Amino acid sequence: MAKASRKEDILRSELPPTLPLMALRSTIVYPLGTIAVQMGAPENLAILRSHEDNGLIVALVVASGDHDEPIATEQFVGRVGVAARVHERINLPGETIQITLQGLRRITIEGIDAHEPFPVAIVKPAKETPPEPVQGEELMTRLVSAAETLAELIDRIPDEVPAILKMNMSDPGRFADLAATNMNFRIADKDEVLQRLDVGERIKFVLSRLEREVARARVMEDIKRQTEVKIEQHQREFYLRQQLRAIQAELGEADPGEKEALDLLKKIEEAKMPDKASQEARRETERLRMLSPASSEYQVIRNYLDWLLALPWHKRSGDEEITLPKVQEALDNRHYGLNEAKERIIEYLAVRKLRGGDPHGPILCFVGPPGTGKTSLGEAIAKSIGRQFSRISVGGVRDEAEIRGHRRTYVGAMPGMVIQALRRVGVKDPVIMIDEIDKMSAGGPSGDPTAAMLEVLDPSQNHDFVDHYVNLPFDLSAILFICTANNLFDIPAPLRDRMEVIRIAGYTIEEKVEIAWRYLLPKLFEEHGITDKDLQFTDEVLTFISSRYSREAGLRGMSRNVAAVMRKRARKKADGEEGAWVVDNALVEEILGVPRYPVEEAEKEPEVGAVTGLAWTATGGDLMVIEALKMPGSGRLIVTGQLGEVMRESVDAGYSYVRSRADQLGIEDKSFKDFDLHIHFPAGAIPKDGPSAGISITLAVASVLAERPVRRDVAMTGEVTLRGKVLEIGGVKEKVLAAYRAGLREVILPKSNEKDLRDVPDEVRANMAFTFVQAMDEVLRLALLPRVAVAADKPPAETQPETAKRPALADGPVADVESATSATR
Repeated sequence: MAKASRKEDILRSELPPTLPLMALRSTIVYPLGTIAVQMGAPENLAILRSHEDNGLIVALVVASGDHDEPIATEQFVGRVGVAARVHERINLPGETIQITLQGLRRITIEGIDAHEPFPVAIVKPAKETPPEPVQGEELMTRLVSAAETLAELIDRIPDEVPAILKMNMSDPGRFADLAATNMNFRIADKDEVLQRLDVGERIKFVLSRLEREVARARVMEDIKRQTEVKIEQHQREFYLRQQLRAIQAELGEADPGEKEALDLLKKIEEAKMPDKASQEARRETERLRMLSPASSEYQVIRNYLDWLLALPWHKRSGDEEITLPKVQEALDNRHYGLNEAKERIIEYLAVRKLRGGDPHGPILCFVGPPGTGKTSLGEAIAKSIGRQFSRISVGGVRDEAEIRGHRRTYVGAMPGMVIQALRRVGVKDPVIMIDEIDKMSAGGPSGDPTAAMLEVLDPSQNHDFVDHYVNLPFDLSAILFICTANNLFDIPAPLRDRMEVIRIAGYTIEEKVEIAWRYLLPKLFEEHGITDKDLQFTDEVLTFISSRYSREAGLRGMSRNVAAVMRKRARKKADGEEGAWVVDNALVEEILGVPRYPVEEAEKEPEVGAVTGLAWTATGGDLMVIEALKMPGSGRLIVTGQLGEVMRESVDAGYSYVRSRADQLGIEDKSFKDFDLHIHFPAGAIPKDGPSAGISITLAVASVLAERPVRRDVAMTGEVTLRGKVLEIGGVKEKVLAAYRAGLREVILPKSNEKDLRDVPDEVRANMAFTFVQAMDEVLRLALLPRVAVAADKPPAETQPETAKRPALADGPVADVESATSATR
């Protein structure tokens, strides 16, 4: 009752119409509340010094902004404040006075009466609107419940606050003010409570803020609980580890981390690494001792040490005595032919045997068309000399780090391909085959892997090869590197200079048949689950399949075609059919379809303006027919067939040479002025370039202008100069084999290429005639027939329509892959 009468006395008391205006920034006092405040603002100090008595009544308002900002008193007009009485004053150092304020009632600021020496406000009592009884009671009950929850969750909320609120539920306005005072609201929220004269809305506002604080407190409590659980778990683990260490120490056992470090040091001693590697391994092991096993750096160092220990620093392959005849026999059993490659391997092993150890291994590079046995030859070499074998495919590699490795600073770093291969084989002197080295990408944003290969494949440098991951020199000189490539000229010149090139040309039809009997058929029989009693081949059938369905340098196409025949027999056998199939040409055509390639003797009849040249491609040699005809015109020279710049220059040179020899060839001057000359290279979808078609082009031009036919049973290749000299060309072996496969038995070659015939198989040389020429005049004499040979039954050459038969090259293996490049050399 005393509190109620006190409140009524305060509300009945009259307030002066004007009161000194005191602006507070960090706190406020509500009616019937008491608070101690330190005053330092000049305006507030002026009020206190001009009224020394303790009964001073002031108008309190909340000012926004920082303490240093000036206060614009006009902003308080129309706002709600609190009339408060000053009770006690205590002077403090630094121009500060601490006072005790007692809130009296809410007031409304009607205006500003004076500004100097301190602001004076015109005030009047504020009228509050009470809430609906039922609504007010419900809101207060919810607010008390929220306060109880908050007091449980937050330590800074006293436990007595919910009880104080329950004791004041009879006065809703005072109830809301007490809740705002004791719940540590921000000053902006306290000012909002002060401004609300509708008591129901005031309680709602306080309740919304309390419920938000409850939600935030619950989230913080969950986080705190989870954190405490983790901390307790770590403390428990730490405590258990300490206990484990104490028990191990009592038993005389080392802790796991120390034991692992000691094991690593023991392995480092046993590995007998070079001094630098051993020092680095010990240093990393000491770092490992200082780290926790849960650290990410721990795993990085451990992986690095595992790689160092796994590398074969000194371990070699077995040193059994090398028996050269045994090696020769092993190579012959695995591969038919390839005498040059076998001879070079035997020479290398002979040097190794005489030296009593390993010389620096040569860098061999097998170059040849696909399917000629380059990769399998490397495996045979490793097996024959008792070494481990590893194959690295670098086709399409475009990142230098694939060769040199990634630095350990990168996540997931690994050594390069060479170091990985050494770890797999476990010896430092294996045979490593670097497959498809010509298809390695040269240059790019990730570095040039072909440049990184220079150090790997240089015998004078690779004894100190440094991989970026290992970061220690490793001796690669004992490795026998064997590279394979389809096109030697796709390998950069500096890299090509470090290799000993062994060319593996295509096989003849006879060689393919022999290889099929020795290796291909037994392998395919086993793969298809049948035997030679289920399917029987003959030499004639294998020759038919090779020449009419798979005219290529290697044997992959022939293998696919033979496998197709075997699949048919396997299907029938699986259905229960017994007995043997004797394969003949009719059965092959039934299974494989119409032959893809025509009979080879189709174009051997002499023709005017048609010459059989020879071309070199990445898949072996091929025939290249050159066609020429003349027509009435103005002396233009037309060239078609997707030619490169070098070949177009060969056309111009040949045309100029023929024009200079017009009198000797019986060509009239009007043929150059009144006729257009069109030279065409069939298979126009295939790009062609190179100088080696010079004599063929010149012969075609001379034939059509002189109206004299050309021998078609002769193939030719050679570069021609303006003076008519025939110069040396490349790819003789591949070109001769192409002519042999096509059924041609006479070839015209430059005199300077006579030395290259030793690369041609003996069987081919024995069945072919080779004519070596030094000048174009000799070619004209050998291949150009007299005009009378066809004049009796054929119209003149310039009016004779071209044959509709497709040229040999268009029907050859290259024409099936239109993206291939037929580069005549």
